[in-house]
Amino acid sequence: MTSVPALSAAVVDGVGVLTLDDSARRNPLSLSTMRAATRELLAFGADSDVRVIVIKAHGPAFSAGHDLSEIVDRTVDDEREIFAACTELMATVHAVRQPVIAQVQGMALAAGCQLVATCDLAIAADDARFSTPGVRIGLFCSTPMVALSRAIGRKRAMSMLLTGDMIDAATAVDWGLINSAVPAEALDDTVAELAGRIGQFSGDTLAVGKRAFYDQIDRTEPDAYAAMTEVMATNAVTCDAQEGISAFLEKRTPRWQS
Repeated sequence: MTSVPALSAAVVDGVGVLTLDDSARRNPLSLSTMRAATRELLAFGADSDVRVIVIKAHGPAFSAGHDLSEIVDRTVDDEREIFAACTELMATVHAVRQPVIAQVQGMALAAGCQLVATCDLAIAADDARFSTPGVRIGLFCSTPMVALSRAIGRKRAMSMLLTGDMIDAATAVDWGLINSAVPAEALDDTVAELAGRIGQFSGDTLAVGKRAFYDQIDRTEPDAYAAMTEVMATNAVTCDAQEGISAFLEKRTPRWQS
């Protein structure tokens, strides 16, 4: 099972940009593309010059999900390999130190919708559409369900999963799948502005906060407070926290070390 990864990676003004690049096929997440995306995300994660990561796509669609041609006439071990690679990609989105923003146009289906739900933030064109239509072809979107249910809640996720129906961008905002929807012509500038705004902060502080968010989110409230008390205490004595607090008190711009 071999294919050529269809994506590109570049660093632009401190933003790591990962672009899905098979627009003719609506940017499927093939096995090779998922593995390449994971490698590129890890490379961005190790680059101290990268402050924020954006995942975007060429063409009229963000991603149609898995490459279904790779799922026909395969052994169960072959299928495990595909879905394990997908899981590894999603875990890497959460594991890298930088905030990851999904920039979405057109359709985000199945694993493409999963990728949107997994990203830390998501901005979409106002004509974007989202669905988990696996039920319609006999392959329930069980792995997309993990990210989707955590992003939008049980009843809404089950509605999408059991019907395969599309939701529009306005509904996706209302349900919490994406942060905002903007006119398509403003999408690039909106994401660039957001990435620049986040990227001005201490890289170490952003990394602490992202890691802490995913650590606490599924804990009980007492456990979460206990864990986050320690995180905040250790964060408070770092060089960047001390610099930021001092700069605020002295009414000047902070000079981050990271």
